[in-house]
Amino acid sequence: MKRSAMVSALLLAGLVQSAPAADVELNQTQMLGRRLVDQHCGVCHTRPTLVSGMYGPELSRETAGGREEIVREVVANGTPRMPGFKYMLNTDQIAAIAAYLAVLPPGHQVVNLPPK
Repeated sequence: MKRSAMVSALLLAGLVQSAPAADVELNQTQMLGRRLVDQHCGVCHTRPTLVSGMYGPELSRETAGGREEIVREVVANGTPRMPGFKYMLNTDQIAAIAAYLAVLPPGHQVVNLPPK
């Protein structure tokens, strides 16, 4: 019984993480942005488990009011709680992150478990 519950939880976790890719058709720049978000932003801006919180806010097309220029500025220079990436990523990579976030739907980190 416990094993089947664990397998179900793992499958659900995989479905939740792959949902954003299924919702939106991405161009090459946005695909690069998705990879960079997974590599550099995910540690703080995604849920490590189904029941845990996140260190940073969820990222989506509503981040920074949907303004890509502000997203690029924040990614490059950081905030008091977030490091800047201007010495690690070039301007094209930062723009790719902003382009990906511009199409990422809000709520992709929400886990909708079936009612008991």
